[in-house]
Amino acid sequence: METQLMEELKIKIDHDQDTDQLFGNLDVNLKNIKDNYDVDIVQRQDEIILKGKEAAKAQQVIVELLGILESGEILDSQKVNYVISLNQKGLSYKDSNINKDVLCFTHRGKPIKPKTIGQTSYAQSIKKHDIVFGVGPAGTGKTYIAVAMAINAFKNKEVQKIILARPAVEAGERLGFLPGDLQEKVDPYLRPLYDALHDILGRDSALRLKEKEIIEVVPLAYMRGRTLDNSFIILDEAQNTTKEQMKMFLTRLGFGSKAVVTGDITQIDLPRGKKSGLVDAIKVLDRVEGIDFCFLKDADVVRHALVRRIIVAYEKYAKENPEKEGEE
Repeated sequence: METQLMEELKIKIDHDQDTDQLFGNLDVNLKNIKDNYDVDIVQRQDEIILKGKEAAKAQQVIVELLGILESGEILDSQKVNYVISLNQKGLSYKDSNINKDVLCFTHRGKPIKPKTIGQTSYAQSIKKHDIVFGVGPAGTGKTYIAVAMAINAFKNKEVQKIILARPAVEAGERLGFLPGDLQEKVDPYLRPLYDALHDILGRDSALRLKEKEIIEVVPLAYMRGRTLDNSFIILDEAQNTTKEQMKMFLTRLGFGSKAVVTGDITQIDLPRGKKSGLVDAIKVLDRVEGIDFCFLKDADVVRHALVRRIIVAYEKYAKENPEKEGEE
């Protein structure tokens, strides 16, 4: 039986490097590396000593983290986890050109960049295609990146209007008991879209553009009968559209327009017996020229580390218990 040899490797640390960020609060980043690799890590004033069967892999991770710091990026626990997950797949954060393209700037001047390989591919696809489907679990940045790309297109005068739509599935026929006019009744279901707009544009700027009808945030039903020219159109939560609604939305596209459809096919809230328009579109439109599908994975989750673990746990359970899928 072949045994893997123990290794001892050293990484030199320059005095001007930010070891607080590299090691993390209470050395949490180094503990994370130790939890994922068969390695012991010893810190000295000007070097890190790695001992163990996977010292070389741990060294690759630390070198990547040092490179991230040298580039001026903020090193947080989410990014450390992502670098480790890429390394375990034989991939490199640096070689993947993540965080290189600026999608747009927030009203505070903060650059918005893709944070994962999946997000980078998704943003590139939106640039190249007139219709893009961004499909993936919660926390993968599907909506936020689409809104950032829409705002960038508007600022660059590529489009004259931004339209954000969502199916208000939870409202259904029960809207009547809610206070206010129809717009006020459906606004709670559109809140995630408002949040993205306010975060990037600032609340006041977003409200001004909305008052001028340059930005529309509307329930999907408002789209029927319209032809949208020179617009950037986003359909969010598309897993909750019916087949008919999806076809209606996609055929609104006019000259000089671009559409992005986002959704998570593992969180469908449609009534029993209703087929998701997003699931149907993936099958029907897979080979239509000019349409691209981007499938984001659990590795692309950029929320709390627990969100990724929750998604993985649900996926694992679904695979192990296929007969229980769809049961209440």
